[in-house]
Amino acid sequence: MAARDRFRALFPRGRAILGMVHLQALPGAPLYGGDVDAVIAAALADADAMRRGGVDALIVENFNDNPFYPEHVEPETVAAMAIAVKEIVRGAGDTPVGVNVLRNDWKAALAVAATAGARFIRLNVLTDALVTDQGLIEAPAHLALRYRRTLGADHVLLFADLYSKHGAPLAPRPLPTVARDMAERAMADAIIVSGDESAQPPRQEDIAAVRRAVPEMPLILGSGMQPSTAHLLALADGAVFGYWAKRDDVVTNPVDPAKVRRFVSLAHASVL
Repeated sequence: MAARDRFRALFPRGRAILGMVHLQALPGAPLYGGDVDAVIAAALADADAMRRGGVDALIVENFNDNPFYPEHVEPETVAAMAIAVKEIVRGAGDTPVGVNVLRNDWKAALAVAATAGARFIRLNVLTDALVTDQGLIEAPAHLALRYRRTLGADHVLLFADLYSKHGAPLAPRPLPTVARDMAERAMADAIIVSGDESAQPPRQEDIAAVRRAVPEMPLILGSGMQPSTAHLLALADGAVFGYWAKRDDVVTNPVDPAKVRRFVSLAHASVL
């Protein structure tokens, strides 16, 4: 099945708003508050607020575990994320749930998704090598795709960032070349295009360059989504929505469903 067909099977409307569920700090992280039940309760509340706001999917992320491990988190993180994701999946009904284990733990993300019932993962680095604030992160496509097959989890889609935010390529290549390699050689199920940082939207010229290079690949906008940038969804198949969804625009605050509804309405109106 082609990537666009797999995406359409998961999101029948063809375009999708992916609402972020930013977990509070998990066991082992410096900011952990000592109560896993409180972490899960807050995550369930945010997931419910996102769903009431009209998102098409949820992404569960260990957002507050900074400073992040570059590639391999510890077992306590995997255990806590598996519990949280399972509870969110249980309460999400028909809403697909995804997993992102920061900074780039493909193995943990796939394991959590496969065991907890998530439908996709986000992977910040799939091809090339990026210099990040965690150091150098190298392409794991050859490992991630084989591990997914080993788990019998080919139904878990892999949404991958092209030159992830908060990083820079070690040896920059033209975006169209990287996009084609991600689609054809690394076998991504969707490509995510972002700005330089989480609060910055991707550049329109970058979105257009990737769309021209791989017109049949699902394209997701991965950063900077708010009402003033919702029109960019007309150029893509989906968008990750997280930062602007919080009360008072403070990223560590709970999700405000009214803000989610406003963004979702504007985003869908932009593609009618």
